[in-house]
Amino acid sequence: MARNAAFEVLYRDYYVRVFGLCRRLLNSSELAEDAAQEAFMRAYKNFRKYNIEQPFWQWIASIANNHCIDLLRQQTRTDALFGDEAVELEQLAASDTPVLSDLISFEEADSLNGAVANLCAKYRVPLVLAYFNQFSYDEIAEQLNIGRNHVGVLLLRAKQRLRADLVSEGGEGVQ
Repeated sequence: MARNAAFEVLYRDYYVRVFGLCRRLLNSSELAEDAAQEAFMRAYKNFRKYNIEQPFWQWIASIANNHCIDLLRQQTRTDALFGDEAVELEQLAASDTPVLSDLISFEEADSLNGAVANLCAKYRVPLVLAYFNQFSYDEIAEQLNIGRNHVGVLLLRAKQRLRADLVSEGGEGVQ
Protein backbone atom coordinates (compact mmCIF):
# COMPACT_ATOMS: atom_id res chain seq x y z
CA MET A 1 0.00 0.00 0.00
CA ALA A 2 2.92 2.36 0.69
CA ARG A 3 4.02 1.87 -2.92
CA ASN A 4 0.62 3.04 -4.17
CA ALA A 5 0.63 6.09 -1.90
CA ALA A 6 4.16 7.06 -2.91
CA PHE A 7 3.34 6.68 -6.58
CA GLU A 8 0.14 8.68 -6.19
CA VAL A 9 2.14 11.60 -4.77
CA LEU A 10 4.64 11.40 -7.63
CA TYR A 11 1.79 11.25 -10.14
CA ARG A 12 0.20 14.41 -8.73
CA ASP A 13 3.56 16.21 -8.60
CA TYR A 14 4.74 15.30 -12.11
CA TYR A 15 1.67 14.75 -14.28
CA VAL A 16 1.53 18.33 -15.58
CA ARG A 17 5.23 18.27 -16.59
CA VAL A 18 4.89 14.87 -18.29
CA PHE A 19 1.74 16.02 -20.11
CA GLY A 20 3.56 19.19 -21.29
CA LEU A 21 6.49 17.15 -22.54
CA CYS A 22 4.20 14.78 -24.44
CA ARG A 23 2.19 17.69 -25.87
CA ARG A 24 5.35 19.32 -27.20
CA LEU A 25 6.64 16.10 -28.72
CA LEU A 26 3.33 14.98 -30.23
CA ASN A 27 1.90 18.45 -30.96
CA SER A 28 -1.54 17.31 -29.82
CA SER A 29 -3.27 17.66 -26.46
CA GLU A 30 -5.41 14.58 -27.06
CA LEU A 31 -2.45 12.37 -27.95
CA ALA A 32 -0.43 13.88 -25.12
CA GLU A 33 -3.09 13.00 -22.57
CA ASP A 34 -3.04 9.37 -23.66
CA ALA A 35 0.76 9.32 -23.83
CA ALA A 36 1.16 10.81 -20.36
CA GLN A 37 -1.25 8.23 -18.94
CA GLU A 38 0.65 5.45 -20.70
CA ALA A 39 3.98 6.75 -19.38
CA PHE A 40 2.67 6.70 -15.82
CA MET A 41 1.17 3.24 -16.30
CA ARG A 42 4.54 1.95 -17.50
CA ALA A 43 6.29 3.69 -14.62
CA TYR A 44 3.86 2.16 -12.13
CA LYS A 45 4.38 -1.33 -13.52
CA ASN A 46 8.16 -0.88 -13.21
CA PHE A 47 8.18 1.19 -10.02
CA ARG A 48 10.15 -1.50 -8.19
CA LYS A 49 12.97 -0.98 -10.70
CA TYR A 50 13.13 2.76 -10.04
CA ASN A 51 16.43 3.85 -8.49
CA ILE A 52 15.57 6.34 -5.75
CA GLU A 53 19.00 7.95 -6.13
CA GLN A 54 17.98 9.10 -9.61
CA PRO A 55 15.62 12.09 -9.87
CA PHE A 56 12.09 10.88 -10.60
CA TRP A 57 11.69 13.49 -13.33
CA GLN A 58 14.56 12.00 -15.35
CA TRP A 59 13.09 8.53 -15.06
CA ILE A 60 9.49 9.43 -15.95
CA ALA A 61 10.62 11.83 -18.70
CA SER A 62 12.69 9.07 -20.25
CA ILE A 63 9.67 6.75 -20.25
CA ALA A 64 7.48 9.48 -21.77
CA ASN A 65 10.11 10.41 -24.38
CA ASN A 66 10.47 6.81 -25.49
CA HIS A 67 6.73 6.31 -25.72
CA CYS A 68 6.14 9.54 -27.68
CA ILE A 69 8.95 8.79 -30.11
CA ASP A 70 7.51 5.31 -30.63
CA LEU A 71 4.14 6.91 -31.42
CA LEU A 72 5.76 9.28 -33.91
CA ARG A 73 7.55 6.36 -35.56
CA GLN A 74 4.25 4.58 -35.92
CA GLN A 75 2.81 7.61 -37.70
CA THR A 76 5.58 7.64 -40.27
CA ARG A 77 8.85 5.83 -40.78
CA THR A 78 11.80 7.52 -39.05
CA ASP A 79 13.74 7.84 -42.29
CA ALA A 80 10.85 9.68 -43.93
CA LEU A 81 10.34 11.84 -40.84
CA PHE A 82 13.93 12.95 -40.34
CA GLY A 83 15.05 12.67 -43.95
CA ASP A 84 18.54 12.47 -45.31
CA GLU A 85 21.43 14.29 -43.66
CA ALA A 86 22.93 15.22 -47.06
CA VAL A 87 19.66 16.87 -48.11
CA GLU A 88 19.52 18.80 -44.83
CA LEU A 89 23.11 19.99 -45.23
CA GLU A 90 22.38 21.10 -48.78
CA GLN A 91 19.32 23.06 -47.65
CA LEU A 92 21.33 24.54 -44.81
CA ALA A 93 24.08 25.71 -47.17
CA ALA A 94 21.48 27.36 -49.40
CA SER A 95 19.78 29.11 -46.49
CA ASP A 96 20.43 32.77 -45.79
CA THR A 97 18.53 32.80 -42.49
CA PRO A 98 20.76 33.66 -39.50
CA VAL A 99 21.04 31.19 -36.64
CA LEU A 100 18.89 31.80 -33.57
CA SER A 101 21.40 31.61 -30.74
CA ASP A 102 19.43 33.17 -27.94
CA LEU A 103 16.08 31.47 -28.43
CA ILE A 104 15.48 30.98 -24.72
CA SER A 105 15.71 34.72 -24.03
CA PHE A 106 12.80 35.49 -26.36
CA GLU A 107 10.32 37.50 -24.29
CA GLU A 108 7.09 36.15 -25.66
CA ALA A 109 6.79 32.60 -24.29
CA ASP A 110 3.36 32.13 -25.87
CA SER A 111 4.72 33.11 -29.28
CA LEU A 112 7.64 30.76 -28.81
CA ASN A 113 5.43 27.86 -27.74
CA GLY A 114 3.15 28.52 -30.70
CA ALA A 115 6.08 28.61 -33.08
CA VAL A 116 7.45 25.36 -31.65
CA ALA A 117 4.03 23.75 -32.03
CA ASN A 118 3.91 24.87 -35.68
CA LEU A 119 7.19 23.14 -36.51
CA CYS A 120 6.88 19.82 -38.30
CA ALA A 121 7.84 16.78 -36.20
CA LYS A 122 11.12 16.49 -38.08
CA TYR A 123 12.34 19.68 -36.38
CA ARG A 124 10.08 19.89 -33.32
CA VAL A 125 11.10 16.55 -31.77
CA PRO A 126 14.89 17.12 -31.71
CA LEU A 127 14.31 20.70 -30.52
CA VAL A 128 12.12 19.60 -27.62
CA LEU A 129 14.56 16.85 -26.67
CA ALA A 130 17.50 19.27 -26.73
CA TYR A 131 16.06 22.41 -25.16
CA PHE A 132 13.17 21.24 -23.04
CA ASN A 133 14.61 17.88 -21.92
CA GLN A 134 18.25 18.97 -22.05
CA PHE A 135 19.35 15.87 -23.95
CA SER A 136 22.82 15.83 -25.49
CA TYR A 137 23.27 15.43 -29.24
CA ASP A 138 24.36 11.83 -28.63
CA GLU A 139 21.24 11.07 -26.60
CA ILE A 140 19.00 12.59 -29.28
CA ALA A 141 20.82 10.68 -32.02
CA GLU A 142 20.31 7.45 -30.12
CA GLN A 143 16.61 8.17 -29.47
CA LEU A 144 15.91 9.01 -33.12
CA ASN A 145 18.29 6.50 -34.75
CA ILE A 146 20.11 9.20 -36.69
CA GLY A 147 23.69 10.48 -36.68
CA ARG A 148 25.00 13.04 -34.20
CA ASN A 149 25.80 15.50 -37.00
CA HIS A 150 22.30 15.09 -38.38
CA VAL A 151 20.95 16.10 -34.96
CA GLY A 152 22.99 19.30 -35.15
CA VAL A 153 21.68 20.06 -38.62
CA LEU A 154 18.06 19.43 -37.60
CA LEU A 155 18.43 21.65 -34.53
CA LEU A 156 19.98 24.43 -36.57
CA ARG A 157 17.20 24.23 -39.15
CA ALA A 158 14.58 24.18 -36.37
CA LYS A 159 16.04 27.31 -34.80
CA GLN A 160 16.17 29.04 -38.19
CA ARG A 161 12.52 28.23 -38.83
CA LEU A 162 11.58 29.41 -35.35
CA ARG A 163 13.39 32.67 -35.93
CA ALA A 164 11.66 33.18 -39.28
CA ASP A 165 8.24 32.43 -37.74
CA LEU A 166 8.85 34.73 -34.78
CA VAL A 167 10.16 37.54 -37.00
CA SER A 168 7.18 37.27 -39.38
CA GLU A 169 4.77 37.15 -36.44
CA GLY A 170 6.16 40.07 -34.46
CA GLY A 171 8.10 41.99 -37.05
CA GLU A 172 11.27 41.99 -34.98
CA GLY A 173 12.35 38.68 -33.48
CA VAL A 174 15.57 38.10 -31.63
CA GLN A 175 18.71 39.75 -32.88
